[in-house]
Amino acid sequence: MNKKLLYTAFVVAMAGFLFGFDTVVISGADQQLQELWNTSDLFHGTFVMSMALWGTVLGAIFAHIPCNGIGRKNTLFWIGVFYFVSALGSGLATDPYIFSFFRFLGGLGVGASTVAAPTYVSEIAPAKNRGKLVVLYQFNIVLGILIAFISNYLLKDVGAQPWRWMVGIEALPALIYVLAISSIPKSPRWLVDKKGDVETAKKIHLELTGSQMDLAKWSSPESTNTPQKPLFNKKYRFPLLLAFLIAFFNQLSGINAFLYYAPRIFKSAGLEESASLLSSIGIGVTNLLFTLLGLYLIDRLGRKTLMYIGSFGYIISLGLVAMAFLLDWEGIMVPIFLFLFIAAHAIGQGSVIWVFISEIFPTEVRAQGQSFGSSTHWVLAALITLFMPVAMAGLSSPGFVFLFFAAMMVLQLVFVLFMMPETKGKTLEELQESILK
Repeated sequence: MNKKLLYTAFVVAMAGFLFGFDTVVISGADQQLQELWNTSDLFHGTFVMSMALWGTVLGAIFAHIPCNGIGRKNTLFWIGVFYFVSALGSGLATDPYIFSFFRFLGGLGVGASTVAAPTYVSEIAPAKNRGKLVVLYQFNIVLGILIAFISNYLLKDVGAQPWRWMVGIEALPALIYVLAISSIPKSPRWLVDKKGDVETAKKIHLELTGSQMDLAKWSSPESTNTPQKPLFNKKYRFPLLLAFLIAFFNQLSGINAFLYYAPRIFKSAGLEESASLLSSIGIGVTNLLFTLLGLYLIDRLGRKTLMYIGSFGYIISLGLVAMAFLLDWEGIMVPIFLFLFIAAHAIGQGSVIWVFISEIFPTEVRAQGQSFGSSTHWVLAALITLFMPVAMAGLSSPGFVFLFFAAMMVLQLVFVLFMMPETKGKTLEELQESILK
């Protein structure tokens, strides 16, 4: 890979760092905010904890509009602006409604980034390196998660209200990202398919890949003046089903609910608050290491093989977590089993989901397809996060929650076995031909 391609993919993937940081930083402020504003479990889950996720849902649903209109690059720039404003506003909020509003803005950025960043990188990457380059986005997500956990731990005693520093510090990486994204080129595929600017696209493609662009293979309904079919058309039925199912099972593993409520879950297992935050850092380290392993393997073993590994890991780890709670194995056992769960997620779904969704749709509807898959993911994330505090408090044991997630992962294994195609090593055009048959 040439240096410009790697640099460009990494800068775009920084949107994932902000995604990961924004998603998890709230876990450190979770119980502080509920105590400060004296809110019920339902209100706390609905407004304070889940509002960012509802913003994420809308961001994912509508991100294809600016992605196609103003382009992938410009959309990524405005995503950074939303993160910056959200961080400052959340840190200065004086009541749960203002706090929720600014968290909602950050959520818009998260949702839009899950569309714009994988779409952009998949469009500039050669087939043999596409997996690892798109996984850079996931790597940055887990790096952001780790840094958020560390930041929360370091800031836990700063000032009278440490949560303000926890959520406000995100403004710094957001500003760096906004400046960096200005230096990357526009997507050459977007320039051809949406703007008809072939000459600029050829120049960018040559700079990024070192090879000449084969325009004949890049033709699309829009660039050949053929009427484009809407996304929800029987032509795209199979990729839509694939995108829905991989996103559905991603969230029915319980991953987002766990990341949001990690300290609360550890506290339920009998750990003190400080030990809970430290265990959360262990989660971040495990996530990072196994995402690196997934990055190394995804273009070698393939997407489907990683999903097999992840599915078996999910079933075993979630089953053990459930048993730990149900049989009162308090203390260090729960963190160990959850570390195994995070490892299974990182090497499987975590590494595969954004790569897979960005590959299975043809260019003319790639942004819309990415929006569909991402919005499915985030609707479920919001619903699960909304009801997690109620489930944790209302059931006789948190073990039943994890038992449900384990059962869902058995169904994911069936999906991988019978439906999921392998996409490694194929060009986007070759995938279009095979998946749309």
